Amino acid sequence: MQILPPNELSANLLQPVPQPLLITGATGTLGKAFQRICFTRGIETVILNRAELDITDVLSVEKALAKHNPWAVVNAAGYVRVDEAEKDFLRCYRENATGPAILAAACAARSIQLLTFSSDLVFDGNKSSAYVESDQPRPLNVYGNSKRLAERDVLLQQPNALVVRTSAFFSSWDEHNFVYAALRAGQHKQAFQAADDVLISPTYLPDLVNVSLDLLIDEEKGVWHLANQGAYTWAELARLAADMAGIDQSFVLPCSMQALGLPAARPSYSVLGSKQGNLLPAAEDRLHECVSQMMNKLNQESEELIALAS
Repeated sequence: MQILPPNELSANLLQPVPQPLLITGATGTLGKAFQRICFTRGIETVILNRAELDITDVLSVEKALAKHNPWAVVNAAGYVRVDEAEKDFLRCYRENATGPAILAAACAARSIQLLTFSSDLVFDGNKSSAYVESDQPRPLNVYGNSKRLAERDVLLQQPNALVVRTSAFFSSWDEHNFVYAALRAGQHKQAFQAADDVLISPTYLPDLVNVSLDLLIDEEKGVWHLANQGAYTWAELARLAADMAGIDQSFVLPCSMQALGLPAARPSYSVLGSKQGNLLPAAEDRLHECVSQMMNKLNQESEELIALAS
C-alpha cells in the first residue's frame, strides 16, 4: 500500500468531489441517449431508473438529490404512449405533469438547474407556419395536455428551468422510432401505412441531446423549440428514408390520419420553428446518415435470422 506524504494527503482530502449531471429515465430512449453523449463529451453522470428515483414521489426525489448532489438534472422520464394516455390519463398526468413539477420544486430549493422535455403535441395544428415558443398551447389529446400542464407548473416552481419542446425524434440507436419501423417494413416487403395529411418536424436524437446539453451548460431558461429543419408528412418521411436506403417506395401506403383509427387526436400541422434561431441542421442531411446506420442493423438482423433458421 502506498503511503502519501502528509501535505499530499491533505491536498487529496481537500479535493472537491465533482458534481455529476443527474439523468432520470434510465431505461428510455432519451435517457440512454443522454448517457451515451455525456460519456463521449466527458460529462460525469448519474442515471437513475424509476426504482432509484421516482419523480412522482417527493421523498424519492429529495433522497436522490441529497445523495448525488448534482449540478443539474435532466428529466428524461415520463409517460410516452400517446394513444394509451386517452384511457390511462391519471398515470399520464402523474408522470408527465405532477412528477416534473415535484422535481422542479426540489431543484429550485437546492439551486439545481433543471432540463425537462415537452412536445409539439401541445399545439392544435391551426397554424400554417412553424410554431414558435410564444405560440399559445392548445392540445388536442391527453398526452399533449399533460405536457402543457408540465410546462406551466415546472416554470411556476422554477422560473429558471429549461423546457425543450421537440418532436418525432429518430436515430439508429434503438428501433423505437418511426423511421426504423418504416425501413424494417420496407426491407421485408410489408405494407406500411403512414399519414399523408399531417406535417411534423423530424428530430435527430443526437442533435437534440447535444444542443439541449449546450443550452443547459449555458444556463439558458424558459421554453425552447429544438427540431431539425424541414417539414414532412409521415408518408413523405417514410418514402424519403426508403429512397435513401435503395428500397422500392411502393410499400408505403399513404392514408389520412383518421383512417389509421388512432385513439388520440393529432394536430394536422405541428412543425416547430424558433424565435431563438434554428439550432439544428436540416433533417434530410441527418436522415441520410441515420438511414445508412439503420440498414446496417437491419441487414445484420436478417443475417442472424437466416443463421437461426438454417
